[in-house]
Amino acid sequence: MRAIFAALIVVLVAAGAWLGYEIYNQSAVNSEKPYGVAFNLTDQDGQPITEQAFRGHPTVVFFGFTHCPEICPTTLYELGNWFEALGKDGENIKAYFVSIDPERDTPEVLGNYLGNVTDRVRGITGDPEAVRTMARGFNIYFKRIDTGDGDYTMDHTASILLLDSKGRFRKTIAFGEDSDSAIQKLRDLAAT
Repeated sequence: MRAIFAALIVVLVAAGAWLGYEIYNQSAVNSEKPYGVAFNLTDQDGQPITEQAFRGHPTVVFFGFTHCPEICPTTLYELGNWFEALGKDGENIKAYFVSIDPERDTPEVLGNYLGNVTDRVRGITGDPEAVRTMARGFNIYFKRIDTGDGDYTMDHTASILLLDSKGRFRKTIAFGEDSDSAIQKLRDLAAT
């Protein structure tokens, strides 16, 4: 009898978690409000940038850091290739790379890093606490991981956020997602 009761509890908890996720996911997708939070940071040219940069055109936002060994350079390289494949269909999409490691990622470092990968993505950095607040407001996971040799790396969300021209969340592109799927998502985003 206890085993049946325990199994029932597990099923109810799982069903509740799934239902909560679905409600949250639908509210995010169907929200009329812009996704994320207000922010006041600095772009790769040292100029102020706010959440208004994510309005008036479809937007791609990726959070990462320049010392990232695999996910960030791979994602940025793929994003550049996807934009190239889209051609004129993707010209209205703006793309941003937000550093979750602003202590090392100065505007100059970001500009040099991104310039080596693609000219379609703009870097965003700034005061570390302001960057952390922005990342949390966009539901981005990030954590500093000490490597034991006096250095550190960052663990972080590896998905690309897709925002429509009103700044509303639409979809994500997962790390390693099939290129055809990613390109179609960007093509759909360009129409928003």
